[in-house]
Amino acid sequence: MVIATSASLGGAVDDRALYAQSFGNLPHGTIYSAGLKSFDGRAQLRESMSNNYKSFMTTSGGAGTAGFAMIPVYVDSRIVDISRRYTPLTELIPRVANQGISADYNRVTAKGAATTAQEDAALIDVTHTRERVSKSIKFLYSVGRVTGPAIAAVPAYTLEGFQPTGSQTGGSPFASNPAGNALQQEVLLAARALKEIEENLIVVGSETSAVGSGPDGTEFDGLITQQGSTNVLDLNGASITWDNVETAVRTSFDNGGRVSLAVASSNVVTDLRKIMIDTFRMSPADNTTEIAFGISAQLVLQTMVGRVPVIPSQYLSIVSGSKQIIFLDMDFIEMRVLQDMTFEELAKTNDSRKFMLKIYEALVVRAPEFNALIDNIS
Repeated sequence: MVIATSASLGGAVDDRALYAQSFGNLPHGTIYSAGLKSFDGRAQLRESMSNNYKSFMTTSGGAGTAGFAMIPVYVDSRIVDISRRYTPLTELIPRVANQGISADYNRVTAKGAATTAQEDAALIDVTHTRERVSKSIKFLYSVGRVTGPAIAAVPAYTLEGFQPTGSQTGGSPFASNPAGNALQQEVLLAARALKEIEENLIVVGSETSAVGSGPDGTEFDGLITQQGSTNVLDLNGASITWDNVETAVRTSFDNGGRVSLAVASSNVVTDLRKIMIDTFRMSPADNTTEIAFGISAQLVLQTMVGRVPVIPSQYLSIVSGSKQIIFLDMDFIEMRVLQDMTFEELAKTNDSRKFMLKIYEALVVRAPEFNALIDNIS
């Protein structure tokens, strides 16, 4: 072996540094390979040297897109939709097939009074008052587009906790849903968006002042709008009390209704839970029930007409002074549907697939007189 010296290299090299590159801290003159004596210390020497110099590391290969070039990025196959909203009323309200672009029905608003009379007295006929009500079918859309490269390149994902199972706030209200490619993922998201705007309109929709993203006149009237000023208890910013609940339920009963469900701002539900516990000394577990299809109510009011489940809505205001609870006779509320959710591909003009999901429907509250609303709660 020939060891280069500073003289042979023109004085530009450190002899000790060159020596250390090969032998590290091994003393000068040490035998590290004994030839015929069958001793070879080179393996140990290499191991010792490897501890003093960098080997292949995570930074090798240079910087990459989200780390380093030699290390692939492993993306979790689960996607969580943090914008999701609960949609219990889309499942709880009966859906009824409807012909034509309006839902028309008749109501008897007054009956002529029946009388008593003497035997064989003259009998006078009476008049009953009727009225026709018409609700226009409205058109809900959710549109998406996915490019060809995205369809080819995007792998399968799982939309975790995405698909509604009918539950409201108890148990596991959402199930995971697989999306095999980008198109399936986009269709699932579009479908969820369509159900969420439907729930929004069911609660607070208005034909005259849009609450969604569409222009005025394109929404159907929701529960609050159709209730209007009928059987409204306005608290004008005061706190809700148990007497308010009893008054609302009794008002509905006195006008012919029988409340079977209540929908409230989320913080009204918590207020009522406290009132129930403080007033009746009931534990929270005693205040829950299952309504239907696994939909859970976290509060049940014990009223003069029996047990009334209460569910919170994410579409009612939680602002103090604007909170609400509406008591509903569900026997007279329905969705009139001209066409339920339908998938349709739109014109293909480039390397992408454009589609829409649509629903044609309207909410019908046949008898607001059978319901009651407590409004403007603090």
